[in-house]
Amino acid sequence: MLAASIISLLGNGLTAVALPWFVLQTTGSPAQAGLVGFAQMLPLLAAGLMGGLIVDRFGYTRVAVLADLVSGISVALIPLFYYTIGLDFWLLLVLVFAGAVLDIPGLTARRSMLPDVARAANVPLSRANAWFESAQSVSMLVGPPIAGLLIAAFSAAGVIVINAFTFAISIALTLMFVPRLAPVAHKAGGKIAQELLAGLRFIRHDPVLFWMAIALAISNFLFASYGNVILPVFVKETTNRASDLGLLFSAEGVGILTGAMIYGAVGHRLPRRWVWLASYSIAPIPLWVLAGGPTIWVLALVIAVSFIALGPTNPLMVTIRHERAPIELRGRVFSSYSAIAMSAGPIGVLLGGYFTEHAGLRPTVLALAAAGQLLAIVMFFVPAFHRLDESIGWDQHASNPSPVADTVDAV
Repeated sequence: MLAASIISLLGNGLTAVALPWFVLQTTGSPAQAGLVGFAQMLPLLAAGLMGGLIVDRFGYTRVAVLADLVSGISVALIPLFYYTIGLDFWLLLVLVFAGAVLDIPGLTARRSMLPDVARAANVPLSRANAWFESAQSVSMLVGPPIAGLLIAAFSAAGVIVINAFTFAISIALTLMFVPRLAPVAHKAGGKIAQELLAGLRFIRHDPVLFWMAIALAISNFLFASYGNVILPVFVKETTNRASDLGLLFSAEGVGILTGAMIYGAVGHRLPRRWVWLASYSIAPIPLWVLAGGPTIWVLALVIAVSFIALGPTNPLMVTIRHERAPIELRGRVFSSYSAIAMSAGPIGVLLGGYFTEHAGLRPTVLALAAAGQLLAIVMFFVPAFHRLDESIGWDQHASNPSPVADTVDAV
């Protein structure tokens, strides 16, 4: 499962550089780059809510494969149209939108199967989560520099073709080696709307999950344009080399991977509240530095060091969700949480592109950095974040007590 995830995410790491570079090369407009990011994030809210029900009804493995299939086809059509009949901007937006429709259900399916896979492998859940979240860091560590070199050797559209093949490899690995996990049993006869809202209702009545999701939504609103607009425009204006953009994305991967590995090794000993608050407090630092007009290598170093603090955030959030969500609602809770977290991202990236083009890069970056710092300060005073160190105990929610429940953090 880890191998399939890494290969699929590796393709995403390639596209993280190739797609915004492709848009800036063909249009020269930061606002249009933001619009592509908007189309990429727009389906995440509705697909996230619907995806949780799909995951719980049809099973984790099937949904993971379907998500890769839809994404792979949509990605493959971008260079196909570009090199044949031509790729109008509206058609690019449609394909980007379609490719993202099942992103949250696919990620939800893989995250939801982790407890079963961890149980079968006799691996502590927090460690399995750290490994899985580290897979994303590996993709961002390896994919972007390769993308930069391939863009120089071929083209941005050619790199997008390679991404399509990574989805095919991921599908093959999943079908051959990942256990066919059955859909979660749930009561029949319920109204679809009620089932769709079950995950949202659970999160709304759990203060810890609710405020974590809200904080993440605000953060994603502020920083959604960071990778889609801010960094590509900065590199375009300074060196105009795609390889430098790949270097910056790789610096993120180095930092997040290092932080996730540290969390996997000693995370159960660290106070969760301070891990959470430290990550948000440090997150705006790269933006403050970027506003000063640093060299690419200085910015890469700052990003790598700062993102170490962000590395534990995802495995920490996933572990807390595993602990607090009932097994029969796990898919819907995970997807609803992701949908809330990404709900403001489309507007954020759209506004980020607009203000970068019309107000300039530096004023936009300074405004985002200040807002991100203010968010971190406010979270010190939110009561729910004082409860991050409590652990419900997974076996209270599971119909079959987990043999790895004793390894789940308990304070």
